Amino acid sequence: MSEDVQLIMDMAKDAMDKAIQHLEAELIKIRAGKANPSMLEGVMVDYYGTRAPINQVANINTQDARSLVVQPWEKSMLTPIEKAIQAANLGLNPQNDGVIIRILVPPLTEERRKELVKKAKSEAEDAKIGLRSARKEAIDEIKKLQKDGLPEDEAKDAETKIQQLTDSYSEKCDKHLALKEKEILTV
Repeated sequence: MSEDVQLIMDMAKDAMDKAIQHLEAELIKIRAGKANPSMLEGVMVDYYGTRAPINQVANINTQDARSLVVQPWEKSMLTPIEKAIQAANLGLNPQNDGVIIRILVPPLTEERRKELVKKAKSEAEDAKIGLRSARKEAIDEIKKLQKDGLPEDEAKDAETKIQQLTDSYSEKCDKHLALKEKEILTV
């Protein structure tokens, strides 16, 4: 395999890795009824006029399967953190007791579970679109090399390997989705 073909294969693999990493990050954000500190990822708190991620102004832990505890590093941050959680529209109701913020995670209704499964499927499909896009770019690059003198059999080999790579990453997407679906639907 020529260096150019190997470079294209590596670039396709990197793009597919990124698609899977993005899928994993998005699936973590979909809550499955259990309390998880990652549920608050993306919540931005007003920290003395600057917007900061919640995990940079407070410690977030799970107390049990149904509740989170947010402990700010400064007491003056209790109210801004509480407001930020409410503004994030996560369906959570923070309770400020003057020292920490408790968040009870409500159990999911059957309807909400179905919505979350749909969202997870949508994220998996977006990841697969990313995989197909990476495959298309790689195959287009192989065809350019073929016009510039790459032997036809080497080009066909490379295209086959790119397809195999795409198939293996597509299976990873399906596995991630199946795990998340099971997690969401488990009562």
